[in-house]
Amino acid sequence: MGRSGVHCPQQAVAAAALAARTLLCVGTTADVMVRARQLRAQDVDWLHLLIGDWQLIADLSFADLVLWVRVDPGAADPDFSVHDSQWVVASHVRPNTGPLVFFDDIVGSRAGAERRRLLDACAQLGQMIFDTDRDRDEVNVRQTAIPVVRSGKVLAVLTRHSNVATGRIPSRLELTYLSLATQMLEMIAAGAFPTLGAPTGQRRGAPRVGDGVVSLDYEGVVTYASPNAISAIHRIGHPGPILGEQLSRIVSDLLEDHTVVDESLVLVVTGKAPWRSEIDAHGASLSLRAIPLTSSGVRTGAMVLLRDVSELRRRERELMTKDATIREIHHRVKNNLQTVAALLRLQSRRVEDEGARAALSEAGRRIATIALVHDTLSRTIDEDVDFDDVLTRALNAVVEVATDGPPVDWVLTGTFGRVGAEDATSLAMVLTELVQNAAEHGLAGIGGSVVIDARRGVKRRLSVTVTDDGVGLPENFRPGRSGLGTQIVSALVEDLRGRITWERVQPHGTRVTFTAKLRTVKPARQPESDELDEGGDASG
Repeated sequence: MGRSGVHCPQQAVAAAALAARTLLCVGTTADVMVRARQLRAQDVDWLHLLIGDWQLIADLSFADLVLWVRVDPGAADPDFSVHDSQWVVASHVRPNTGPLVFFDDIVGSRAGAERRRLLDACAQLGQMIFDTDRDRDEVNVRQTAIPVVRSGKVLAVLTRHSNVATGRIPSRLELTYLSLATQMLEMIAAGAFPTLGAPTGQRRGAPRVGDGVVSLDYEGVVTYASPNAISAIHRIGHPGPILGEQLSRIVSDLLEDHTVVDESLVLVVTGKAPWRSEIDAHGASLSLRAIPLTSSGVRTGAMVLLRDVSELRRRERELMTKDATIREIHHRVKNNLQTVAALLRLQSRRVEDEGARAALSEAGRRIATIALVHDTLSRTIDEDVDFDDVLTRALNAVVEVATDGPPVDWVLTGTFGRVGAEDATSLAMVLTELVQNAAEHGLAGIGGSVVIDARRGVKRRLSVTVTDDGVGLPENFRPGRSGLGTQIVSALVEDLRGRITWERVQPHGTRVTFTAKLRTVKPARQPESDELDEGGDASG
C-alpha cells in the first residue's frame, strides 16, 4: 500500500475543489506563523516541534495531516474581509504508508465555510472531534479535528484526512497503527506531545514507522510487533517469539560481555523515556526510538520504533577506515617532503660553490613550502583551506631565515579567505618567493617591512599586492628573465589564470601586483546517501 499506489478520481476532485474555493497565499510555514499574531514565541516553537515529528503520526494514521492556525484579520491578505475565515494552513504532511488526499501544495490556503465550522468547534471545545461529516467536495475522505494544546491553551487545530475509498477489512497491522495514532493524537490534545527536551541522537538512521513498530504495555511487555520489527529483532540474534515477552529481557539476553551499552538503552527498551538508543549484537546494529504513551498524565505503555541499520553502520565504518588511510598517506607524503627539504639543506652546507649552495637552499625552501600546504590540507576533510593561516605559517618561516641583518617584518591587510586545494600550493609558492626576494634583495642589510594586501572580488577573483620599502628593482630587471625565482612566480601566476606586474615605488621600494582567478571548490565527499531513508514500507 505505497504512497504512489492510489490516485483515485475522487481525490483529484477533492484537491481541485479545495484549490478552487480557497485563496492560496503563496508562502511558507514561517510566513503563516508570523501572521498568527496571537502565538507567542514559545507557542511557535511548540508547533515547529510538532511539525518536526508528525510524519510518524501520518504514517500510523495512513492519512494526511494539516495544521491550521488562526490568522489575525489585520495580518491577513488585503482581499480578506472580516467575515472571511481566519483559519489558514500552516503546514501539511502526507503519509508514506497509504493513499494521499491532497496532491497539491495547500500551505497558505484558508478554510472554507464547512471546515471553518469544524475548526471553530474543535478550538472552542478543546477536544478531539472524531469522524466528522465529510466535506461535500471531499468524496470518500473522513476527517478528524484535534486541538493542539500547550499548557492548557489551544494553539492551533490539526486535521486528519483519511481516504476510505477501499472497502476491504483492515489488517491487524493497520488496526494497531490506527490505535497508536489515536493515542498520540489524544496526547497532542492533552498537551503531552511533542516532548520538550527529548534527545534524538546525532547519528543517521533514525527509525520510522515503515522500518518496524513494537507496542508495549505498561510493564514493557510486547503486545504487538510489526513484521519488519520482528525481522529486525531476529537479525540481532533473538530466535524465539516476541509477543508476550519483555523487550528489555530480549535485548539484555542478546548483549555480549564485551558489548558497550548506551546508558539510555534501558529506558528505551522499557518505554519509560522518549529517547533514542542503539544496540550492536551478533554482527548487526539496531536503532531504537521509544515514545511513551500517556493518558491523563499517566503512562499506559509505549511505542518503540526499530530499524536495522547494520548496512548503514558498515558503510560508515568503511568510510572512516578510508578516511584514516588517506590521512595516513597525507602524513607520510608530508614527512617525505620535509625529509627531502632537510636533505637539500644538508647538501647545500657541503657544497663549496656559492651558486650551487644557494640553489640547493632555495630548492629546499620551496619543497618545505609545498610540505606546509600539504600538511594543512591533510588536517581537514574540506577541499579548501583558510589561506590566511597557511600564509602566516609559511612567511614566518621565510623571514626568519631570509637575512642575517636587521629584522624584516611582514604585514597582511585584507584577507585571502578560503582557497581550494588546487590553488593553495601555487598561491603559497608565489607569495613566499616574492617575500623571499624582497627580504634577500630589496631589504638585505637595511631591514624593513613587506606589506601584503589581498582583496577578494566577484566570481572568485583575487587581487594581491606585495610592497616593500627596500632599495627597489635593479636597473636591468626583466620580469620572468632575471632569475629562477621570477620565472617560477610568472609560471605559477599563469597557472592561477592571472597576470603579474613589477614596478618601482617612489622614493624607494618595490610593488608587485598579481591577479588570480581561483577555481571553484569541489564539495567535500559526503557519506553515501542513506537509501533506506527514501521511502516507507507499509508492511512495517
